[in-house]
Amino acid sequence: MRTLGLVNLALRFFLELAALAALGFWGFHEHSGAAAWLLGIGAPLAAAVLWGAVVAPKRAFQVGQPGRLAGEVVVVGAAVAALAAADQAALAAALGAAWAVNRLLLWVAGRAP
Repeated sequence: MRTLGLVNLALRFFLELAALAALGFWGFHEHSGAAAWLLGIGAPLAAAVLWGAVVAPKRAFQVGQPGRLAGEVVVVGAAVAALAAADQAALAAALGAAWAVNRLLLWVAGRAP
């Protein structure tokens, strides 16, 4: 069981990185010129700042469980929407489903942050 829990936490980290990558892909893929650079770098940066502020274990702001979950939903939801907007519906669905399953498994294991 301990190994499964560690694998699920590793999956959670991978999903965080995938969300950042999705936002960067959207910024560079859906825009051009200066807007592409601004959104391709700015969107993942803004998501990382939000994650670090309210979701990360060493977060800047001590928010309750609902606040942490809201932060996750905003970041992952934005990433899913970004992939859908970039005509990557299958990837959007896969990211959303993987995040939901991961959250459920973390909750069942009692490790949901």
